Order: sequence, then C-alpha cells, then structure tokens
Amino acid sequence: QVQLVESGGGLVQTGDSLRLSCASSGRIHVTTVMGWFRRTPGKEREFVAAVTWSGGNTMYSDSAKGRFTISRDNAKNMVYLEMNSLKTDDTAVYYCGATTGRLLNIATKMWRTYHSWGQGTQVTVSA
Repeated sequence: QVQLVESGGGLVQTGDSLRLSCASSGRIHVTTVMGWFRRTPGKEREFVAAVTWSGGNTMYSDSAKGRFTISRDNAKNMVYLEMNSLKTDDTAVYYCGATTGRLLNIATKMWRTYHSWGQGTQVTVSA
C-alpha cells in the first residue's frame, strides 16, 4: 500500500500558476505509476496527468496538455503538478493516486485503476 498526501492548493486568479505536491511513502517501486485527478461536485474524478516512477514517462489530458507539467523526484518520493495559465474550469479538488503498470495507456486515465489516494487539495481559480 502507498500513502499519499497532497498539498499546494489554494485560491488564485485566472492566468496564475500553482504547483501541487504529493508526498508518497510505503510500497513504491519501479512499476508504480503516479497520477493526478480532479473532481468537481457531482462528477467523477477526471484524469489530469500521470508519470511513471521509473523513466518519467508522462501522459496528459487534453485540457492539461500544454499548460500543466507533471514530474517526480524519486529521491524525495515526491510527485508534482505544475499548473500554468489557470482557468476557472480548473477549479476542483485535486487528488494524487498510485497504481501499478510499466506503460501508460488507456487504463492510466481511469480512476478505478488506482489503488491508493491522497485526501485531496482544493484549487479555486477566480475570474
């Protein structure tokens, strides 16, 4: 099992930047894939980005591509989500999740694939 703790959320304005952090501990190994999802009231968790623990391969949703960057620091067991050019539509609770897999594929975008989750961090983008 992997324990995850997100931080870095807050209230920002349209166009601002924000960096989310996810501290991980527990059974992290070379086949771990870390993902960021977000959820708004009444909706399921939406895939944002993912990165493989080994190799650092990345995958993004269409809405995140070009604006967000996911990265990991293996030495610190940290995963980050750098968010730029934020829009009001980015307002959500952001969750860090962990799953197992050597490749990034369609399953990576499905929240049910992930076995561990953090508690979430609120991001609010005002107009």
